[in-house]
Formats: sequence, C-alpha cells, structure tokens
Amino acid sequence: MKKLIKLTQYALLLFLMVTTLFAKVTKIDIISFNDFHGNVAEDTREKGKNIGMAKMVGYVNEVKKGNPNVIVVSGGDNYQGTAISNLTFGAPVNRMMKAMKVTASAVGNHEFDWGSERIGKWAKEGNFDYLAANIYDKKTGKPVAWAKPYKIVKIDGVKVGIIGLATEQTKYQTKAEFVKNIEFKPANEAAQYWVNYLNAGKDKMGKPDIIIAITHIPSAQDENKVISGDELNKLTKVKGIAGIITGHSHRTVSGTMNGIPVIQAYKYGRALGRLHIVMEDGKIIEVKPSVDMVSNNKSDIIPDKGTEAALDKQTKELAGVLGVKVGKLNEDLTHDRGGSLTKLGYWATDAMRKATNAQIGLTNGGGLRRTLYKGDITMGDMYEIMPFDNQLVVVKVTGKQLRELIDHGIGADYMTDGQFAGLKVTYDPSKPYEHRITSIALENGTPINDKEIYTIATNDFIVGGGDRYNFKGAVEVKDLFIPIRDVLVDRIKEEKVVKVPNIDDVLKVDKEAEVKKAA
Repeated sequence: MKKLIKLTQYALLLFLMVTTLFAKVTKIDIISFNDFHGNVAEDTREKGKNIGMAKMVGYVNEVKKGNPNVIVVSGGDNYQGTAISNLTFGAPVNRMMKAMKVTASAVGNHEFDWGSERIGKWAKEGNFDYLAANIYDKKTGKPVAWAKPYKIVKIDGVKVGIIGLATEQTKYQTKAEFVKNIEFKPANEAAQYWVNYLNAGKDKMGKPDIIIAITHIPSAQDENKVISGDELNKLTKVKGIAGIITGHSHRTVSGTMNGIPVIQAYKYGRALGRLHIVMEDGKIIEVKPSVDMVSNNKSDIIPDKGTEAALDKQTKELAGVLGVKVGKLNEDLTHDRGGSLTKLGYWATDAMRKATNAQIGLTNGGGLRRTLYKGDITMGDMYEIMPFDNQLVVVKVTGKQLRELIDHGIGADYMTDGQFAGLKVTYDPSKPYEHRITSIALENGTPINDKEIYTIATNDFIVGGGDRYNFKGAVEVKDLFIPIRDVLVDRIKEEKVVKVPNIDDVLKVDKEAEVKKAA
C-alpha cells in the first residue's frame, strides 16, 4: 500500500513537472503614447524635449527587437498642435502612425478640431482603428460610424481585447458645433457593457484572453504615487479590465488604482508608456505598468531613416510658410499651463482687446499651447502657440457676469487657468471654485460695477460654451470672423521686438484674506 502511495506521488510530481515544462508563456508589450499634438519634428534646442516622429518610430523598432509581441496604441489628441501638422491636416502624423504600425487610438477632444469627418480618414490613411465605445450618434442611438467600440488583436496565440473610451469632458472641450449630434456616455458604463459583450464571446473571434482600455480620460499621480481622477476611479471598478491607458491631462502616470494598472505617457512624445503583459496558457499572470521618459535620453535613440526623409521632404515643401520671420523676442514670453495668469496669456489677450477697442481681453488658457521662446519668431512658432483656428468675438456683458467669467478661470481642476488683460484682480485661493475673487477693477483701478456694461474681446470657442464658460446672459455678441492668430501676428509685426509685459499687479493673491485665515 505504501509503495502504491509513493508511486502515485511520483506520478503526480512528474505530471506537474511536465505541464510546467510545456506551459506556454507569452510576453506582450503594449506601447503607448498620448497627446502627441502633431509634434513630428525633434526639438533640437539644448533643452528641447520632443523626440520627433523619426525617433518615435526608431524607439518602437528597438522595442520589437527585444520582443516581437508588441502592440502600439495611442491615447488620442494625435494631430492638432503644430504648423506642419495643421497645414497638412495631419499628413506627417499619419506617416508616423503607419511606420510605427499603430493598432488603435482613443478619440481625444482635439480629434474634433476640424470636424468629425476627418477622424475616419485619419484612421484609413494611418492604417489603424479609432476606438470609441462611449461615443454615440444621437440620431441613430448607436456607436458612431467612424470608430469602432473595440478591437481584438491576436498575437502569439493570445487574444487581446482593446476597448476605446473618450473623456466626457470632450462635450465642452471642443467646439460645440462639432459635437452637437454626438453623445458622450459615461466611460465606466460603456466599458462594462462592452466588456460583458466580449466576455460572452459575442465577437466572431470569440472571447479575448485579456481586455485593455485605451482612453483619453485624464489621470494624475502625486509624489506618493497615488493616482487620481474621477472618471478613472469609476473605470478602474469595471469588472474585466486588466489595464488602462490614459491621456488628456498631460501627466506622467505609472502605477495602480483600485488594483488596476494605469499609465499615461506625459505629452508630445516625450515619454512612452508600456503595459508588460505575461500570459500562461491563456491566463493572466502579470500586467506591469511603466513609463519611459525618452526625452531624457533622446540622443541615444536611432531615428528611422525612411520616416526622417519623409519629414524632411514635408518640411522643405512648407519652408516658405513655416520659416517666415514675423518679429523677435529678447526674452521668453512664458506660458506655464500648470500655473495661473502667464506673460503670453496677458500679451495675447491684450492684443485681442486693443485690436477691437475692447476694455478687456479674455481667452481660455488651453488655447495657448506653449511658451514663445526668445529669438526670431516665425510663422511656425505662431501655429505652435496658437494651433486652433479660433476667431475673434466681441461680447458685451454686465459687471456681474464679467466677474463670474474671470472667476471661472481661476483654479479650475479640469482646464488651464483663464488668461486676461485690462483688469486688476485679487483672489482667495482657499475659497470654493468660482467664488475666489475678492476684488476686481479695470486696469486704471476703477472697480467693476455689477450693473454696468463692459466690452470683452474673446474667442468663439468659449463663447460657444467651451471649457464650461457661460456667455448665455451676454448683452451683445458679435463674431468678427477674424482668426486670432492673425491678430497676434499683426501685433508682433507692429512691435518688431515684442515687449514682454510685467504682470505682477494683474492677478494677485489677496494678502488680507491670507492674514485673516492665519489668524
């Protein structure tokens, strides 16, 4: 009897050894980028961080040498943002997408900047799929025709399900006219529906072995590695998602939230994210998130020659536009999108108000994309600081509404702070959002009267409700149909050498409020 028990134990041990020996282990790397915004050219300045499209392709090529099981995806906002991309409606970005063999992209809010009809064309030209499980056509009640809710990719025998999701913020962070017939459903609800659909084996490829979400949903991570985001928090509670790629907020994120791996690869191609997946006989063993800050070692990345040649050709074709010099700067006209009022923001809104003889200039901070660096200013620079074709609008509002509009742009957690000129404002940052202003006056010191009428020069995006600005009670709205970029170029040509403003007294923290709080 003892001999039989021993033989059984030996047989069981041998079986375990054999099954372990022949178990199929598959390692898959999902490489991601997000918020590329058309930054196809490498920033070759000494402190330049953008690696450009040729090195993006080169990086992916090197990853594939180490592991052929690579899926490349984007978190959206691929095209709008630079002159070379804007003037060609994203042609060089599509060359990059095709060369990188991008499988799928989420739909970002800036995918709508030229209207939704471009989205399907980009997917076709770039040889990838836009995925949007929560974007529905109001007329049909079904997912939009120009994107798919999901995609299943089979790689080395493993079926990877990829669900695409847009942020609900899209409905007010793009021009209202471009999304008026579209519904953005809650991402977590749409995700759970399509996860259940896939896990029920309803797709012709059957049930996927693992499901990943690629999204344009914002995320953030503090110094203690704690990840945050309201939409994201709900999404991480969806049963059946093994990892989430995020975007929109231009942050570097790598870790877990509610036990689910989450990544975001900063912006402009300066970082690339990775979900390293280990599968054994169709079972998930590990999903490990990481972000490679490639901007720190971009000199070591070998550019893809074919992609580099294509970009050089495109650049030469547009040199007559991009290289035109319009003026000069002796110091940076700064725009820190993580801060409040900036020198560039003040200068731009001051140009807007003076071009229209308005008392006040106002724009959303996200409408200006980067610092205007010292040296010669080219048209290429102007497209990069103001990539959107927003138009100048003159609005008359009461003093009460003016206060509300300025207050709306102070310390919002979902957008860059509003930029303005023609006013002097103090505020208390400890007060609730939209109730922070403690004093507001015209630049000459005259206090704003709630019942008087004031004239604002602004843009058609926020007048239409963009970034949740509310102009519905305006006394008068007049669209001048003048591109704001043209207004800024004219201002530079007039000045020749741009005068950098001192904005120390324009927007200040209320010191008396701070003293009272301390007491």
